[in-house]
Formats: sequence, C-alpha cells, structure tokens
Amino acid sequence: MFSLSSLTRPKALAVCAVPVVALLAVTALAPLPFAVAQPGSTANVLGASEGKPVITISGAPTRETSGQLRMTTIVATGPEMDVSLGDVVDGWFRTDRSVMPKDSVYPTGDNEEEVEKHNLGDMKKSQDTATRAALSYLKESGVDGTDKVKAKVDLGKVGGPSAGLFLSLGIIDMIDGNGSGGDLTGGRNIAGTGTITDDGKVGPVGGVSMKTQAAKRDGASVFLVPQAECSDAQAELPKGLRLIPVKTLQGTVESLRALDKGGKVPSC
Repeated sequence: MFSLSSLTRPKALAVCAVPVVALLAVTALAPLPFAVAQPGSTANVLGASEGKPVITISGAPTRETSGQLRMTTIVATGPEMDVSLGDVVDGWFRTDRSVMPKDSVYPTGDNEEEVEKHNLGDMKKSQDTATRAALSYLKESGVDGTDKVKAKVDLGKVGGPSAGLFLSLGIIDMIDGNGSGGDLTGGRNIAGTGTITDDGKVGPVGGVSMKTQAAKRDGASVFLVPQAECSDAQAELPKGLRLIPVKTLQGTVESLRALDKGGKVPSC
C-alpha cells in the first residue's frame, strides 16, 4: 500500500489518471444502445421498383401520370451490430448521419430476422390501410366505381409503415389525378413520408432529417412532412427543398392542388 500524500502533485495526478483513462478506453470500445442512421433509398410509387410496378390497380381505369411521388427511407445499423462511443460521436458531428436510440429503430428485439418479419408485417398493414384511406377519399369526392377497385402494392423488402401516405396519394393520382384532369403532382418530383390511418390521418415517423436528404439527392423539390415533425425536418434541410406540413390525406391533396395553381400552401 502507499499514500497519495507521499507523492508529488504531478505523480499523484498521473496515478489518478490511470483508471480514468482506462475507463474512457473501455467506454469507447463498449457497445452502446444506439443505432446510426443515414439516408436510404427512395421509390416513386407511380413507377416501378426492382422492375415491378409499385402500385397495380384493378377494377377501374387508370390514367397516365407525370411527375413523381417518392416515398423515402433511412438505413440504420442492424439490431445485432455494436455501435461504439466513437460511432456515436461521429454521427453527432455529421449532417448525413443521425444517432437514434436502438429501441426506437428496432422496438421488437435484437434479432435481425424478427425485426425484418415485423417490419414487413407493418408494411403489409400499411398497404392495406393506405388502400382503404385512398378509396374512402375517392368515394367521398364523388368518384364513381370505387367499390370494385382493388390495389396491389409491391415494394420488395422495404418494411415499416411510413410509406402509407404516399401509397394513398399514388392510388388517388392513378385513378383521379387532381380531380380536374391533371396530375396530383403537377409534374413535380414530390417526396415525403408519413403513416396513414383508415380515416386519412397522417402520423409521424422516424428519421425525417435523413429522409429529406434522400429526397433532395433523388431530385425532389418538395417534401411532405407530418406536421408534428416540422422542426425535425428543418434540422438538416437541404437547400432548395420546400417543406409542406400535412395532417390529413384530404389536406395533403388540397395542398398539392394549391401548389400546382400557385395558391397558398402551408409551410413549417
């Protein structure tokens, strides 16, 4: 044994620093409960994904569309991948990375197979809900023949519920456009995100700041964002990308019509 009082101040500080340095080294290498996300792919729901139409409609005539409706995604480190302090710090200082609690990205567990199964299940439910919401909107708007319409959606292995709003908009545009013979997009490349309910309410999603970057990268000029996430979308907003907050499917359609006509459009 020895006493720190018998050491000079520099030597005492050096002795005390050893366990601190060791602790920091262990912390830097230890896995942390975070995921690091970055901008993922986007898909035009009016077009094809992996060589297959994203939306296929039967039971009603469809119209030729111009413009794009791009659903957006993020890519995150897997549930079984270790994220260190260095990864977290790097993510905090980069605009093309986002550090998120792992349980907010993978709330169903740490097994990749389980997570993928859950996310694909969420996507299937989202597709069904998006179809019901779109057909309900078209029926309320006086579009005939919606009782016989069926929509099939194919987004490959893209999972999660955040494409719901854009799948609904895609179905509406393919059947009725803007309701006056034109495209719902007005010929623009419009991107965005948001869940949808049967009665047309738009819900929040994760990774919005990363999704705006994916949208800009793939040529979008407008981004539809759930109103509750305006501040998140503004955090790393790429130059030249216009944000339009949305709360309902009907309100979204009205905003797109106003945008095409040069009318008043909500902003964050």
